[in-house]
Amino acid sequence: MKNTNEVSAPTEIELKLALSPTQLGALLSHPVLANASQEKQTLTNTYFDTPSGHLAAANVAVRLRRLGERVLQTVKTAGHGGGGLSSRQEWEWQVPEHTLDHTALANLPPFQDTLAGTIAQLRPTLGTDFTRRSWQLVWQESHIELVFDEGEIVCGEARVPICEVELELKAGDPQALWTLAIALANQVPLRPSDSSKAARGNALGSQQWQLPNATHPAEWLHRATVALDAYHDSHNAEHLTAAQQALATLATHAELDDASRADAAILPTALDSAGMPTTAYGVAALQLARRLAHETALR
Repeated sequence: MKNTNEVSAPTEIELKLALSPTQLGALLSHPVLANASQEKQTLTNTYFDTPSGHLAAANVAVRLRRLGERVLQTVKTAGHGGGGLSSRQEWEWQVPEHTLDHTALANLPPFQDTLAGTIAQLRPTLGTDFTRRSWQLVWQESHIELVFDEGEIVCGEARVPICEVELELKAGDPQALWTLAIALANQVPLRPSDSSKAARGNALGSQQWQLPNATHPAEWLHRATVALDAYHDSHNAEHLTAAQQALATLATHAELDDASRADAAILPTALDSAGMPTTAYGVAALQLARRLAHETALR
């Protein structure tokens, strides 16, 4: 756990993957999990924001998590990345009761400037309750925690399901996240997801799903991924259409090399009519995202 008196924050590097609840059996029977021990926990989470949504606007999340007898307070900043991969700063520490530790918040970098005056206004805005199954894996000489979360996001009377895999790098090479995800995708129909639980809950509460603008290939893939996230939470067909249009634009983008163009060409027809991925979609999307992430880093 991070000491909130320290200025720096650990960087969380993870890859998020969405899948259908019907594919849980395929995930659990995957060979990579065959000899790994599983831990199962029930997590109850409350997120906080001001009535005007200052934290959501700043892409900062403040959360209290009840884990058995313990209560953990967490602050996360905006993630950077795409294609399911994100890196972001995170602070987490134990608190004595299910009440925000305002003093510790005030000591953290996200609350040093424009958000400093919002701490006293923070109120519960949404909840995420789910069962988490986790496995500690050694993959290509890297330590990766694989978790599967199943439950729901609740904001007022609105609810949407949680059914996602997260691969978090604990030690080693971030490239191992990509290769593990691709190994999973070869047998389990899944897709990258670029929307955090907090972001999904905020969109659910406002009933507004904003899609990012795009110019370069990595941005078009990100737009398509966020649009698919939005479609499955909103059931609004315009978001599925936006995802399909983004994928079609990506497939013919002039900046793609031959290998990337081959992967991108698969994507527009590798979703079913309900916007669910095939294994072909997951593999192609992850291979493409990995390549585009490398190219973006070199710019």
